[in-house]
Amino acid sequence: MIKNYLQKNILVTATVLALVGCAGEGKGANKGGAGFDITQYPESNLTQEIIDSLAYMGNEERLAYDIYTVLYDYHYDDGITIKQLANIPKSERQHVEIVQSVIQKYNIDTDNLTDVPTPVADQNVSFEDMPTGVYDIVAIQELYDMLYDKGIASQQDALEVGCMVEVVDIDDLDEFILQAEASNATDIVAAFNILRDGSYRHYWAFDKGLKNIGISDGCCSLSPALGHNFCHPEYPQK
Repeated sequence: MIKNYLQKNILVTATVLALVGCAGEGKGANKGGAGFDITQYPESNLTQEIIDSLAYMGNEERLAYDIYTVLYDYHYDDGITIKQLANIPKSERQHVEIVQSVIQKYNIDTDNLTDVPTPVADQNVSFEDMPTGVYDIVAIQELYDMLYDKGIASQQDALEVGCMVEVVDIDDLDEFILQAEASNATDIVAAFNILRDGSYRHYWAFDKGLKNIGISDGCCSLSPALGHNFCHPEYPQK
């Protein structure tokens, strides 16, 4: 799984700081996107594992926003409008805001942060100012680069990238939700469930997009890669 490459070092802390920096913009403290209100839940005892998972998902959701936006623009310039890539980034931004609201709730201490390799670690950098396609976690950076190279090849490849991103998200969230449940971190479970439900919907949107251009098997046409199987007829469709 991609998540297994997560670096257990200062880059994770840098990621957390980057997320805190733009938390709650236009929504008030501790409120995230998609109607999620972190204040409805009691305080949880966050393990370092859960903190790492929050940092990872913050980056992974931002990757989804970035890659969909970039691929939409790339193909639009060639006269191809891929509506999934136009619509889904709005939801991905809400997902980032949900993670931000959780991180802000716990006021994660970053006073000991020292050298940071990218400007996304500046707590004063807004979502819009975070550099597109630049991440503090090596595995996510490598994933973005690979998906970009694939996605610019054709409309079909761009839609297949969507299938891949959503399955990677769901697989990671399956693991992270189990972590949170084991610690009885109800707010984290609720937040991650919203993210996973969104990824289910996005998966089926990309599946439909592929079928609409003649790929009869949709996402199931993709071969397993990156340690993931991309054919999931069992995913909820509502």
